[in-house]
Amino acid sequence: MTLIGFPWKSLASRRRTGQTRPETGHNNEARREEQPARRLQQLEQTSTSPGPACVSEDFGPLDTWRGWIVTLVLTAVGALLRFWRLGAYSDHGTPIFDEKHYVPQAWQMLGNGGVEDNPAYGLVVHPPLGKQLIAIGESAFGYTPLGWRCVAALFGTLLVLLVIRAARRLTRSTLIGAVAGILVICDGVSHVAARSALLDIFLAVFAFAAFSCVLADRDQVRARLALFLAEGTAGASPLGPRLGARWWRFGAGVLVGLACAVKWSGLYYAVFFGALTLCFDWSARRHYGAKKPLRGALVRDLAPGVQAFLLIPALVYLASYWAWYANDFGYYHYGGPPPGASGAVLAVCAQLPNTLEHLCYWNADSLKFHEHLTNSNGYHHPWESKPWQWPMSLRPVLYYYESGPAAQHCGEANCVGAILQVGTPAMWWLSVPMMLWGLWRMAAAWDWRYAATLAGYGASWLPWFLDFDRQMYFYYASAMAPFLVLGLALCCSDVLGNNGSALWHSNERKISGRLLVCLYVGLVVANFAWLYPILVGDPIPHWRWDSEIWLPSWG
Repeated sequence: MTLIGFPWKSLASRRRTGQTRPETGHNNEARREEQPARRLQQLEQTSTSPGPACVSEDFGPLDTWRGWIVTLVLTAVGALLRFWRLGAYSDHGTPIFDEKHYVPQAWQMLGNGGVEDNPAYGLVVHPPLGKQLIAIGESAFGYTPLGWRCVAALFGTLLVLLVIRAARRLTRSTLIGAVAGILVICDGVSHVAARSALLDIFLAVFAFAAFSCVLADRDQVRARLALFLAEGTAGASPLGPRLGARWWRFGAGVLVGLACAVKWSGLYYAVFFGALTLCFDWSARRHYGAKKPLRGALVRDLAPGVQAFLLIPALVYLASYWAWYANDFGYYHYGGPPPGASGAVLAVCAQLPNTLEHLCYWNADSLKFHEHLTNSNGYHHPWESKPWQWPMSLRPVLYYYESGPAAQHCGEANCVGAILQVGTPAMWWLSVPMMLWGLWRMAAAWDWRYAATLAGYGASWLPWFLDFDRQMYFYYASAMAPFLVLGLALCCSDVLGNNGSALWHSNERKISGRLLVCLYVGLVVANFAWLYPILVGDPIPHWRWDSEIWLPSWG
């Protein structure tokens, strides 16, 4: 059986039998008997280079059932924490913090065919998808805190599942996948983002899902090249073979488009993930026998990659405005060029068909809003922060604060109820060492796992340095959180001795590594448990609130 010219059945058969090269001569039976031992050795000594010197047939974890059991159990725990008393706290029955922008717009969409109907509101400055997702929850549970937050909690639960599966694929270890799952469950940033009706949790999930597709595409490409090598056709062209349809890469492009349809910052992932995929292709062709791997990647993979990460996201982004096309009363449906917008942008808009022209004007108006949302233009907020403060969670965001009679449920006379989006210090305070170790592993061992993780982390963080003057908040770092978790999980994998280093060959060192990882995971859980009241708004005594504020910049 073939699909786009690729013999999938043959590959599946070879993987089941452990056969990757044609067997000849009288030693076939002996070689087949050696397969389980070699397979075990490959699984225990996972290669960390962009491509092993000798071709490995390990293209993903094989303990499928155990992997899914661990994944689903931890995801259920994450769901319980995300949904527990989800609608308990509000600003006297109204949204809190920046929920006040998106929740009313989502409610408007329910009665107006999926579009906002109030141009005077003044802050229709983001694409519609995130608000439409909030509207789904409001349609189910009404204009209540549970209604406007339940879809965010569902996405926060999905993020736990995605992180476990991605960490498991990166390390070929279900144990490390479980460690990553526990870390993301106990991350204060992800926890608060999943319990708030803001857009950032949707952006984080779509971006990380795209990253997961990129990892799956890498494994699929190497599996195909391994089969071509086994059949002796890998070197037929100096550029390497054509790889056929790559649906994981297509899926990554669709998910990047959905991220852009939530916030424009999703575009950064198109650039970073597109470059990462091209590097993966170059490395795979080099290690599977192509004589000109770089030229092969540029000739055979660059154009389809541009299509996957630029054209497909652009089409998905335009499709996200389906409700706006279908209604003639949507925001800016008949608006002319916005005053003060860039002349080059307006010139492009004027060349488009009528409907797309007005949509272009709307986006130009939104761009003008974001360009002018700067400190130099007088926009200041007591809880704003800059990107160099985000990796260590130096300036969190206070979403909700109540003291006095409204918060007197803690058993003492002086109580506080607050929701502070802050990173769990046991994790976020290690972000800089994690990045430095990852860069070292990339340089010293060509460890592709850290390269991929830091690419996602960088896409979530580095572009914000392009404009220091812009008003920014720590909740923009919500998309950094899952990549931070992956980086820490990789570090735990190294401590356990899964990087092939001779340093960890002794049993004593292996036992020490396991103890260290167990202690660290326990520390993260304890840290999260201590912070839990200020992550969910539970009333606590004022002295406890003071003890939760570990840094002056947190208060």
